[in-house]
Amino acid sequence: MGKPRVAIFDFACCEGCQLQIVNLEEDILGLLGLVQPVEWREALSDRSDEYDIAIVEGSITRAEDEERLRGIRKRAKLLIALGACATIGGVNKLKNACDMEDVRRYVYGRAAAMPHLATEPTRALDEVVKVDYKIHGCPVSRRELGAVVRSLAMGVEPVIPNYPVCVECKLRETVCRYEYNEVCLGVVTRGGCNAPCPAGGGWCYGCRGLVDDPNVNAARDVMDKYGRTPADLQRRLALFNSPGAVSCPKS
Repeated sequence: MGKPRVAIFDFACCEGCQLQIVNLEEDILGLLGLVQPVEWREALSDRSDEYDIAIVEGSITRAEDEERLRGIRKRAKLLIALGACATIGGVNKLKNACDMEDVRRYVYGRAAAMPHLATEPTRALDEVVKVDYKIHGCPVSRRELGAVVRSLAMGVEPVIPNYPVCVECKLRETVCRYEYNEVCLGVVTRGGCNAPCPAGGGWCYGCRGLVDDPNVNAARDVMDKYGRTPADLQRRLALFNSPGAVSCPKS
């Protein structure tokens, strides 16, 4: 059996998660022994409509993007959503609480009416097509990215974590950010990143999205213990998980 053919695509994003592939450095050589890249705009001039695995970064913000994504899904045996923009909509989804005309005028000014700048409410990939696997984060973890690709190349089901970031902080013996009078989203955010933000002196931003079944009671207990309220948590959630909590700009 030959190597799985892999194509990498991008939609609305900063392409930082694709840079994490490059940042694998020497480890990328091991992955190339398992898969055959056939399309990747950032690194290859080749294009192909024949691939087994599609790795897709970015969120869907235009009608033509939706059509293109459906074509990718039709040709791919497996589709992997790469990074927060693809898995949960990312920071692009902040605009969804606002009027799209206001968004266009605020961002583009007098050019807002140009057809190629038309924008729609942001959607994650699985709001448009079936997604087989999600690699979470902003940006994604290089370690997790490599593990998922290796597993799929060898026909093994990859393990996608579904426990909160707090678990990894405890394993690392990182002092809880609430002890520093900060609001951290690790109590409800999906782990798997090895909690680099709290370990580096920052709070968890929630870029990996919520765990499938957040322990709301445990989160409430943390809020009570440190004199915080659900509203404090909600404000922090606005960046990646609750766009309705933001104020909309006016042009």
